[in-house]
Amino acid sequence: MGNSFRKVVIIGGGLTGLSTAFYIRKFYREKGLEPKITILEQGWAMGGKIDTLRRDNFVIEKGPDSFLARKTAMIDLARELGLDEELVQMNPNAKKTYIVNGGQLHPMPSGLVLGIPTELEPFLESGLVSVSGKARAMMDFVLPPRMSEEDESLGAFIERRLGAEVLENMTEPLLAGIYAGDTYKLSLKSTFPQFAELERTYGSLIKGMMTGKQPKETHTGTKRSAFLTFRNGLQSLIDGLVQELGDVDQRLNSEVSDIRRTGEEAYEIALSSGEVLPADDVVVTVPAFTAAGLLRPHVDVSALDAINYVSVANVVLAFDRQDVTGKFDGSGFLVPRKEGLNITACTWTGIKWLHTSPDDKMLLRCYVGRSGNEENVFLSDEALTELVLKDLNKLMNITARPLFSEITRLPKSMPQYPVGHLEQIAALRGQMESKVPNVYATGAAFEGVGLPDCIKQAKELAERMASKFEVAHA
Repeated sequence: MGNSFRKVVIIGGGLTGLSTAFYIRKFYREKGLEPKITILEQGWAMGGKIDTLRRDNFVIEKGPDSFLARKTAMIDLARELGLDEELVQMNPNAKKTYIVNGGQLHPMPSGLVLGIPTELEPFLESGLVSVSGKARAMMDFVLPPRMSEEDESLGAFIERRLGAEVLENMTEPLLAGIYAGDTYKLSLKSTFPQFAELERTYGSLIKGMMTGKQPKETHTGTKRSAFLTFRNGLQSLIDGLVQELGDVDQRLNSEVSDIRRTGEEAYEIALSSGEVLPADDVVVTVPAFTAAGLLRPHVDVSALDAINYVSVANVVLAFDRQDVTGKFDGSGFLVPRKEGLNITACTWTGIKWLHTSPDDKMLLRCYVGRSGNEENVFLSDEALTELVLKDLNKLMNITARPLFSEITRLPKSMPQYPVGHLEQIAALRGQMESKVPNVYATGAAFEGVGLPDCIKQAKELAERMASKFEVAHA
């Protein structure tokens, strides 16, 4: 590949785009190549959905608020940026989570992993599922396993193994926080492939989870914090990347209109401003619906068109601690779809993350919007706040007015992986390799929606790209 100077254009300046730039620079330099990287972000700030607001001694996340500690890509990146000292664990006394059932908060039974019991006694004593619902869940021990490796929906899988009641009352609300989706439309293989693996290996999902031999992906260890964030918010990681990539051309308000092929492995990136940038390598890290528009002239993008996106909103409310007298003895609560409420979940942020609010204040973060129920997301600030306060009053008897509220609308922000997603994405990538070599696509729409998933995909892609080159001066 000769030239030791590669022009790399990364489309999208969210966490995936910035991480890709970081790792391309690292791995290309290890090969003796000096990449000339340009990041094109159509918005007014780098970082995508990550957005931390620091106000009146509160640390308020307007986008994601934490990440799974067991997915280590984010911790590794923080360490490489010298930010690992900034990582904070959730309050160990806030482990309890509630689920709403019949308008009441019920503690989630201990040993529940993504709605699947790993301890029988707490599950059988729980008020979340009826006696007949529990009996149906126990059928998992005797029902024959489905040995096919073909994809199915997550909802169909859980209902088949544990019954509709466990799905409705436990699994669906737990997963709503991750995907805000319809479990009957979400791909099992793309979300929790380990569940199908456990069924095939042990003949029973519960038995597989209880052996403790399940793939570590399914563990939410209780000894250490399941979730982590940064003392000054997730923005710290974005700021660290932006600063570290000081030698990279980072452009804001730069919308890409076109990717044009100009040679065997040469491209031009056309901006809506009229400017054109030459590129040897192109990485598309934008949402599927934007990526589809850029790739459509070159390949069949039906895999991207099939990914539906759900709109959600976060409503963060600050109170004087003395004005909210409810029992805050956990991290918050989840609301099943069948409860018919406006909020899908509420995090007691001031309790879960002790660094986020002064001791005499309380921060609550409520979530609105899920698949099939997104219209409230676009209400006025006043109307949305009133809906949320109405639900908080009903569930927690909170009558106080907040000191302030911060509302963030995230339109079309939660990608839904359809059944067959992994196979379709593999086919798309195969086509790209033959029809537009050195053009790549990655990010939340592909192999995992979590922040560590995005970093992991960025790192693996950068390694793959660098592996095409011989080491110079070997």
